[in-house]
Amino acid sequence: MKTDIEIAQEANLKPIQEIAKKLGLEPEDWEPYGHTKAKLANTLMDKLNDKRNGKVILVTSINPTPAGEGKSTVTVGLGQALDKIGKNAMIALREPSLGPVMGMKGGAAGGGFSQVLPMEDINLHFTGDLHAITSANNALSAMIDNHIHRDNELNMDPRRIEWKRVMDMNDRVLRQIVVGLGGPLRGVPREDGFNITVASEIMAILCLATSLEDLKSRISKIVVGYTYDEVPVTVGDLKVEGALTLLLKDAIKPNLVQTTENTPAIIHGGPFANIAHGCNSIMATKTAAKLSDYVVTEAGFGADLGAEKFLDIKTRAGEFNTDAVVIVATVRALKMHGGVDQGNLKTENVEALRAGMENLQKHIETIETFRLPFVVAINKFPTDTKAETNFIKTWCESQNVDVALTDVHANGGAGGTELAEKIVKKADTADQHSFQYVYDLDESLETKIRKIAQKVYDASEIELSPKAKKQLTFYEQQGWGKLPVCMAKTQYSLSDDPALLGRPKNFTVVIRELRPSIGAGFIVVLTGNMMTMPGLPAKPAALNMDVDQNGKVTGLF
Repeated sequence: MKTDIEIAQEANLKPIQEIAKKLGLEPEDWEPYGHTKAKLANTLMDKLNDKRNGKVILVTSINPTPAGEGKSTVTVGLGQALDKIGKNAMIALREPSLGPVMGMKGGAAGGGFSQVLPMEDINLHFTGDLHAITSANNALSAMIDNHIHRDNELNMDPRRIEWKRVMDMNDRVLRQIVVGLGGPLRGVPREDGFNITVASEIMAILCLATSLEDLKSRISKIVVGYTYDEVPVTVGDLKVEGALTLLLKDAIKPNLVQTTENTPAIIHGGPFANIAHGCNSIMATKTAAKLSDYVVTEAGFGADLGAEKFLDIKTRAGEFNTDAVVIVATVRALKMHGGVDQGNLKTENVEALRAGMENLQKHIETIETFRLPFVVAINKFPTDTKAETNFIKTWCESQNVDVALTDVHANGGAGGTELAEKIVKKADTADQHSFQYVYDLDESLETKIRKIAQKVYDASEIELSPKAKKQLTFYEQQGWGKLPVCMAKTQYSLSDDPALLGRPKNFTVVIRELRPSIGAGFIVVLTGNMMTMPGLPAKPAALNMDVDQNGKVTGLF
């Protein structure tokens, strides 16, 4: 089979005005970014306000492994499959980060014959949204250090600056740095550090904002640090929310593209689900729901991370319903959860598969906790045997779980029609009144953390570090206790230890520290050894990438 980029480069892309016309958009509703990309107008949501909402279908998965799950591929393939069975469908995805694109994980544009295009643009600079977020974030850093240098009227304590600089790349050497060295003219020396751009609170805010006005309001509430008296200092105190919003005036507009089969797709925002809330923007999802009868969207990594945050954070902030869920699983990943090492995954091993089903079982239970209808999608790989896929199907049927074998990587939408038929039936008959959050907002922060750990991760208990205990007390005193919590946890395990695959038993989740994201509207909770600036692997994917004299890209997946 051809590589992803070869398939993408041979696809028959339609001019973006044809995609816009298919959606019923007027010229004032969008602006072209080249021939195959467009930005949707800020005013479009207001214009569509009275239209009926389409059904929202969330795609999640089991805990990911290096073997691959293909959640984005299934998301794109399902959107195309819905088109195949005559449904008016759209897709809403996150924008990829250059860190994983150049590193190990790869992009987020799907794969095979189920991709969003142009994949070279989407996986690289796209429409510049992530660069705008980087610029806004670092402009704020510059304003903070300038304020401290210029008389420090707000009495900010340089030892208590919470705001970090960012860049959209995995760069471990920048995790902890010192700035302001070189004498009085170069600022006040202090410790600082970098996060990856997708971990910036500004990224989270962009994805949770519902308008340009809401974006500015949220930015003004960002807590950048504390005074010597431990009083929070916000962007509003620095009076720079207007300037930062100005840098984001185009980035807040959702991006319109298409798939390999010309199904319309909106790609906007890209927070990581292991260190942020892991969902595309509210504006993207709600716009797609107004423009279609079914919108297929995804949330990063497994149901323990992206889906929990989508349902507990994003749907609360966006005030919309989720109608059905797809849980993606693969034979390869389930065998890894059952104890098979990566080098032996091509060998048939039903017993390992049987052991690995515990991981799928827990994710099913998590979606059942939210009381949402779902279908398990077996994402087919060429090395899967009939005995292995039949085992998963038989297991699901024995649990009264709807299941569909999908082959959207090799066959595009045609490989997902069984899944499409089943998920439409679930979405069309969903009872919106049965939905239930994992926690109530009125509960304490500690109670919320414990409920997520126990209900979603299956942990026995949580353990708070002395620092986390002090922060919990302080945050409650500040009036932040009613906010949702955003757990930062390894994606590889239900626990906070990436080595514990399958379904770990009798484990404790260690809460290392908390960080306030008041503008985004949640409290970030760091567990285990989670870091907000990843590093590159020994052999980065960038080593395979090139471009010829005609601008043709090679090696990009």
